Amino acid sequence: MPGKVIAEAIRHFSLTIREDTTPLTQQACIDSLHQYDAILPTLGDPFSAGVFAENHAPRCRLLANFGVGYNHIDVAAAKAAGVIVSNTPGAVTDATADIALTLMLMTARRVGEGERMLRAGEWGGWHPTQLLGTHMSGKSLGIIGMGRIGKAIAKRAHYGFGMEVRFFNRNPVANPGLPSEQVEMAKALAADFVVIAVPGGPATHHLIDAEALAQMRPHAFLINIARGDIVEEQALIDALQNEIIAGAGLDVYEHEPNVAPALMLMENVTLLPHLGTAATEVREAMGLMAVENLVAFFDGKPLPNLV
Repeated sequence: MPGKVIAEAIRHFSLTIREDTTPLTQQACIDSLHQYDAILPTLGDPFSAGVFAENHAPRCRLLANFGVGYNHIDVAAAKAAGVIVSNTPGAVTDATADIALTLMLMTARRVGEGERMLRAGEWGGWHPTQLLGTHMSGKSLGIIGMGRIGKAIAKRAHYGFGMEVRFFNRNPVANPGLPSEQVEMAKALAADFVVIAVPGGPATHHLIDAEALAQMRPHAFLINIARGDIVEEQALIDALQNEIIAGAGLDVYEHEPNVAPALMLMENVTLLPHLGTAATEVREAMGLMAVENLVAFFDGKPLPNLV
């Protein structure tokens, strides 16, 4: 955790700080539920139904998740075990939207490919047809999921790049905050750029599969800043190799942190190491929000961000 978060947490709690940045093992998750009154987990820590099945009377009463997404936590199993879950919405919105636009621009304008060429000493100077990409301004944008992050992406795309926004959302969106059209998923997928911004979890697992990718256009780009397993990775690889779509920009992966070698070999794919919220002030805000949930719980007050 950032230093500011640790300093605030120490004001209220006796801390055990885990120095290892790799995800907890299942056994470590099981053990931690008996060792601590509360846990501040991150997105890789698998608090699954199987973990709670091994904990019939856990000491832990709260999982104060560090992040807005909590698909790594089986919330129903946690509640059945007497453990409540909180998260950190709002703090991540703008940073994640910025990464979506970064991926859109990098992929459409072949930025990663150009930088690799330059760093390898293979750039021979400017010429009129070198690394010709796709102009983003004025194109259509299809957003899958119009929550906080989807709206922030739409705002940047429409007002910054003059993009025509259409979006698919399971429920009606009364006020998207900009000129846009709520459509069926097929029409959102038919846009020039498609951004995935739905929550992870069983309901959206492999939402973007071979059938969905086939509804995209050959010149279109798929951007995923949500959760990796929303996109069926092998189907995406097939779509890219068979030129069903033009390219992809990914900040998340189905088997994260493992990235498919086929994706790493493709020049028309931008790959980022889950940078969505990787800004100092954002990670501090996320941590402080998690601590706020912890403090409220132990003070017997309503949690600001109860899942």
